[in-house]
Amino acid sequence: MSEIKKFMYVNRKAPYGTIYALESLEVVLIGAAFDQDVSLAFLDDGVFQLTKDQDTSGIGMKNFSPTYAALGDYDVTKIYVEKESLEERGLTLDDLQHLTYEDEDDDWAEKDSIRLVTREELARIMDEQDVLLSF
Repeated sequence: MSEIKKFMYVNRKAPYGTIYALESLEVVLIGAAFDQDVSLAFLDDGVFQLTKDQDTSGIGMKNFSPTYAALGDYDVTKIYVEKESLEERGLTLDDLQHLTYEDEDDDWAEKDSIRLVTREELARIMDEQDVLLSF
């Protein structure tokens, strides 16, 4: 029987203007559906993918940001946001969507999925992964 590998999807690009953010989200959902141990990291301009109230009407692209709210339903509960990337872009956790999951081990208590980590902490977490996929 094979061991479950840890997959981290690293998101560094702004949500629109390229296909990277949408493709990352699609691959994450597929991986989670196949019971992979999935986590996401958002750093650099990737932090913009999680901002609230995105309006894409001016660029003629579909707003896929509400899909992030479904990640908890796919047991994607480890979403790491790099603190320095937020600060460098003038953002705080309050500017991001509130992403949660229900913890079946804690009587289905609703818990936050987003974990604010320093650059150093994120490097350590990345080092613990079996597979890193960068978008």
